[in-house]
Amino acid sequence: MSDDPRAPLELLEALTVEEVEIAPDFRHLEIYTLRGLLTLLWHGPTDAREVLVTCGGGMGSLLGPAGALYHDLGVRFAERGIGTIRVGYRKPNDLARCVHDVTATADLAGRRGARRFVVMGHSFGGAVAIQTGAVLGKHCRAVITLSTQSAGCEIAPELRDTPLLLFHGTADEILPPETSAVVQALAGHGEIVLLPGAGHLLSEAADEIRDRLSNWIPDRLAE
Repeated sequence: MSDDPRAPLELLEALTVEEVEIAPDFRHLEIYTLRGLLTLLWHGPTDAREVLVTCGGGMGSLLGPAGALYHDLGVRFAERGIGTIRVGYRKPNDLARCVHDVTATADLAGRRGARRFVVMGHSFGGAVAIQTGAVLGKHCRAVITLSTQSAGCEIAPELRDTPLLLFHGTADEILPPETSAVVQALAGHGEIVLLPGAGHLLSEAADEIRDRLSNWIPDRLAE
């Protein structure tokens, strides 16, 4: 019997995978496992070399904050040949399992041709994004957090020089902006973008975030 470590996708021990094309450049995948259903919404070419992976909060989210940010970026980037995979966790708020879900998603994309990733997460998903970025190593070209928590981000030093962009609203009613400062300090680098008057869901700064990321993400993937 081989002692080689098993890849994240294999460790899911999937029972079956269902996949359907909803529209051109948009697919819905369901990966059935004994520990829950992993749902993926995949924008853009499924063999794209450059991929954005999005992580929801503690309750899970496929749309993302700031008025369905994840969906909108997926549509925009598909037109540029960039893939976006929106991850629906098997068990939201279980950090270890959610990180496994996202790394397995990157593993699946890698088997289909992906070589460069950006990982983005909101609130609890910020910790998922930080940990996933550390696992992906040189294949992760940037990590983005949105109203992130600091718990679970202790691994941030392992990002090394991976670009880190942290958005936080000054009126966040759940996690104050200081939590992003803690994550920045843990990583030893990173740019914090404070959004005046924006709450935890960042709805008040939706346009500003979209404008910034529409070029920032492709630029990091191209480096």
